[in-house]
Amino acid sequence: MIILIPAYEPDAQLLELIGAVRAAAPSLNLVVVDDGSGPAYGQIFDGARRAGVHVIAHPVNRGKGSALKTGFAFILDRFPGQDVVCADSDGQHSVVDILRVAERAGTDASSMVLGARAFAGGVPARSRIGNAATRLLFRLATGERIPDTQTGLRGYPAGMLPWLLTVGGERYEYELNVLLEAKAAGYRIASVGIATIYLDHNAGSHFRPLADSIRVYAPLLKFLLSSFAGFLIDTVAFLTLSAATGSVLGAVVGARCLSATANFLINRRLVFRHGRDKPASAAAARYFLLALFLLMANYALLTALAGAGVADLPAKLLTELALLAVSYAIQQRFLFAAGHKPDLVPAQPRHSFAVNRSK
Repeated sequence: MIILIPAYEPDAQLLELIGAVRAAAPSLNLVVVDDGSGPAYGQIFDGARRAGVHVIAHPVNRGKGSALKTGFAFILDRFPGQDVVCADSDGQHSVVDILRVAERAGTDASSMVLGARAFAGGVPARSRIGNAATRLLFRLATGERIPDTQTGLRGYPAGMLPWLLTVGGERYEYELNVLLEAKAAGYRIASVGIATIYLDHNAGSHFRPLADSIRVYAPLLKFLLSSFAGFLIDTVAFLTLSAATGSVLGAVVGARCLSATANFLINRRLVFRHGRDKPASAAAARYFLLALFLLMANYALLTALAGAGVADLPAKLLTELALLAVSYAIQQRFLFAAGHKPDLVPAQPRHSFAVNRSK
């Protein structure tokens, strides 16, 4: 079992964590990735080396996802066949919880293990809200309930490492992408309850609320922008065709055809990562059926809400929001899902790593 710790500008918490792991489980190997922290943090990483830790350094900051992939590649090269537990460097994970996840991670070659926090007590608002938002996004995209989608304490069986190197994302979005793509790759997600620890209101976190949230929520944000673009196209086309032909029915049908075509092309090429895995003709046929379903559902919901006495504008807004969620879930999970299960054990090239190790 290998403990992998990505670290960017860490404080003494990193050395305390290393010392506690060494005391509790002397046989475990630890790998730390210095993600471009710079010379000012050299003493911290020198201390890790003196403690017998393998330290790999990025020359510049590349992001947590990139640091994790560097660690996975190093472990595949130097410790083939070893399971991995990833832990954060800022003191959020106790040694007891790290070892509990490590024990569970080695029991099932097809499951990753998440250390799931309960979010009880004095949890910073941004962490509580952020986790609630990503839980909702994850359930919308996959249909699965995960209690903690943002946890950095995760256990991966050895056979999963080659696939982890293929998942997109270089910064905080990487860990959510791993969860979103696990099912298509044939992996399950298990959870182990852990303590919720935030030191100094999570002051040691390098998460940037605006920039990193945009990265994490990019798939949903792109879908919303794509849907808004379709709405604009539909509106402009309807007004143009109505004025040109004088036929409301013709304008509605023509506008919907134009907006649906544009929405399909945008979603297939730009929004969903696996949008082009399937042939365009097959995907277009399924999208047409989805569009028909949504059109009928739109009419049925509007009729039901009107019958219940809801005014037209609120009824329209409620209907569109409900169907937007349904449309995203269907396209993410079925229409533009991964077309095939990737090779889980590809041949791995040998890597040359600059690393200082104790004897």
